[in-house]
Amino acid sequence: MVPSEADTPMDRQHEYVLRTVEERGIRFVRLWFTDVLGFLKSFAITPAELRVALEDGLTFDGSSIDGFSRTYEADMLAKPDPTTFQVLPWKSGGADVARMFCDIVTPEGEPFEGDPRHVLRRTMKRASNLGYTFYVAPEVEYFYFADSGPEPKVLDRGGYFDLTPLDVAQEYRRSTIVALEELGIPVEFSHHEVSPSQHELDLRHTDALTMADSLMTTRLVVKEVAMEHGLYATFMPKPLAAYDGSGLHLHLSLFKGETNAFHTDGAEYDLSKVAHGFIAGLLRHANEITAVTNQWVNSYKRLVGGFDAPVYETWARNDQTALVRIPAARRGTADSTRIEYRSPDPATNPYLALSVILAAGLSGIENHYELPAEMGHDVLGMSDAELRASGIERLPTNLNAALRVMEESDLVRDTLGEHVFEWFLKNKRREWSRYEQHVSRFELEEYLPVL
Repeated sequence: MVPSEADTPMDRQHEYVLRTVEERGIRFVRLWFTDVLGFLKSFAITPAELRVALEDGLTFDGSSIDGFSRTYEADMLAKPDPTTFQVLPWKSGGADVARMFCDIVTPEGEPFEGDPRHVLRRTMKRASNLGYTFYVAPEVEYFYFADSGPEPKVLDRGGYFDLTPLDVAQEYRRSTIVALEELGIPVEFSHHEVSPSQHELDLRHTDALTMADSLMTTRLVVKEVAMEHGLYATFMPKPLAAYDGSGLHLHLSLFKGETNAFHTDGAEYDLSKVAHGFIAGLLRHANEITAVTNQWVNSYKRLVGGFDAPVYETWARNDQTALVRIPAARRGTADSTRIEYRSPDPATNPYLALSVILAAGLSGIENHYELPAEMGHDVLGMSDAELRASGIERLPTNLNAALRVMEESDLVRDTLGEHVFEWFLKNKRREWSRYEQHVSRFELEEYLPVL
């Protein structure tokens, strides 16, 4: 018997969403998507509009969204992805509200080249054509402050893993985890981080697109819970000058079906040739992709020596200073073999960041890049001449330097696509120009009294 059109998996997803909205009395459904910089955008529809939205998408003015379209090609369609339907764990105006992430398409029904979610889908398709599924498990670091004022007011003096009265935000973390799990986002670990008022949530691994959606959701939930307690949460990479900044350490693996392509029994660290190629690709293209993984002026205040952040393009086993770290896998568990990419920060656009990271790794596999020698924390004591002799490069020291390297990168241009590539560069150059014109407090305090 030939299945009817209504029997397709997508139609079953549509019917599930429509039925759930009716049964649970959902009053509004928020449609979520992101701009090129990774800011969450949303508009709400009523249940009466839901079927049309699911089948055809809803029109909006793309020219009003940074990095989307020009005024003469403004119309865009937001088409909800029913697999992302979740009821939000908080009410809006006393009414139950749900959300779905959207794919942005043109009026002709084609994927919109300026949609960051499409960029990641396209890159994952490239991996799929090679037989791989890309999995990601992030460590998400952030700060709680008393408010969003320019003078950060910490809540505690706690340190790494503290479980004492010094960690006053335990309840906020617990509330956040409960909300995330209600949204279908499992949290494996949570704890106080190294810096005062700094915290970490470790999300369970899943495919890259689902994880990018989860990261966008996590950022919103952390901020919502903080607001409920009269606090402010920030993913700013380096808000406190004297302490470690916030990273987004990404645990990465490629699978072929049910088999971990990064694992080979008996090899050094159990790493396969595929893993070697992926690491080599990350190291070779690290400079090119850093403007995307670390996209803000403030990002580079974190990527300095002495604050537990990577500075040089190196890899090592269990070394926090390396750009690529090889975590110890659980004994006898091939699936846990993975690599950790440590430079990104939690204020990145996760769709674009995961896209360029995956593209860099695949480039290393496809082109058979040779993995450089392992280099641990000893690199921090090497002279510039020794670094050059060893072929070890430093990550870009500021956003401008990162943009210059990115601009010359065929890998980043091809991965992001011409539209996103040009919009991203234009926006970031504008940010750098504003920063160059700014006179900082350091300059006023250092020079005004003596010059």
